[in-house]
Amino acid sequence: MKHRIVVLGAGYAGAFAAGNLARRLSPADTEITVVNAEPDFVERMRLHQLAIGQDLPSRKLADVFAGTGVRLRLARVTGVDPERRAVAVTGEDGDGELAYDTLLYALGSSVAHHGVPGVAEYAFDVTGRSSALRLRERLAGLGEGGTVLVVGEGLTGIETATEFAEARPDLSVALAARGEPGAWLSPKARRHLRQAFDRLGITVHEHTAVEAVEPTRAIAADGTSIPADVTVWSAGFAVHPIAAASGLEVAGTGQIAVDRTMRSVSHPDVYAAGDCAYAIGDNGRPLPMSCASAGVTNMQATAAIIARLTGSTVPTTGLTYFGNHISLGRRDAIIQMVDGDARSKSWYLGGRPAAGIKSGVLKGAGWGIAHPTFGMPKRRRRLATAPDRAGVRAAA
Repeated sequence: MKHRIVVLGAGYAGAFAAGNLARRLSPADTEITVVNAEPDFVERMRLHQLAIGQDLPSRKLADVFAGTGVRLRLARVTGVDPERRAVAVTGEDGDGELAYDTLLYALGSSVAHHGVPGVAEYAFDVTGRSSALRLRERLAGLGEGGTVLVVGEGLTGIETATEFAEARPDLSVALAARGEPGAWLSPKARRHLRQAFDRLGITVHEHTAVEAVEPTRAIAADGTSIPADVTVWSAGFAVHPIAAASGLEVAGTGQIAVDRTMRSVSHPDVYAAGDCAYAIGDNGRPLPMSCASAGVTNMQATAAIIARLTGSTVPTTGLTYFGNHISLGRRDAIIQMVDGDARSKSWYLGGRPAAGIKSGVLKGAGWGIAHPTFGMPKRRRRLATAPDRAGVRAAA
């Protein structure tokens, strides 16, 4: 009987993990199934480009996993029962259930509304392909002089506002920030960011908390009305409540509480990677929700799964956050490195060289997804011998 590995989600964490598992484990012993709601791999880091009208490469997951032995189930996850080791799904084939021996939970995150009135009804976001396409249609119908307000001073907000302003100079683009945009950056990098805002004609509303969104405006905490034909909400991320509802131990954020190997602290046959994992980095702080964190957590999770299934010593991979690469349109960017305490270093790289590096990072991630078994060894690792396998399965 093969060991059943089910991977929930095929974003940056899930897709990389599934490919890595297929590359390193023998198909004679394991059966790997990926569950994803959409048929395409979604380059989430580029959805603001999709929203403004740029076309992105299409990568069908069926093509990505063709020839790897990975089974693809196009369905939406509706529940997880860790006691029965089962996942409930619904899709074109109706409702169903998948049994597993090892589960890798990588369902990612979505936009956080924070309970602000009007966000769900009137605001747009770029955290999913469908929402980005909905925004794309709305922006395409916005004429010259139309107003766009991006709410949120984090990476998503900055990249969205600058991308929109560069691609559509006919629009009036503004950014609402609860504090100072890029406050975590070094002084020189912050100055570069402010110059980019000025160059692109972006109006920045600093220290402005938006407390309501209406069809044609946003209302700040002090009562100020900010005109907005389109409001784009990028004020943080939230994970789906499925994990908490399943009985898995979660943090206050709803993320799955994991140990150093990305293993659930309450259910040892469940692992988590990406935004849905509450993982403590090497600096003692929770890893931020980001593509970089998806990379290091999925590498640690797959390494731990493979080691435990094959009876090897579980290695520890680095859980270090090195910094931010921030696009400021297509021809400008900021690369800001951080120290071990996640504080920005004094130097940064900006302009076209930084934009080239960011483009390379995006292309590299896309290439890695499209070639999941690149460098596959001639002989993949077998699971532990039969007498040990049952014990491994129970513990893994």
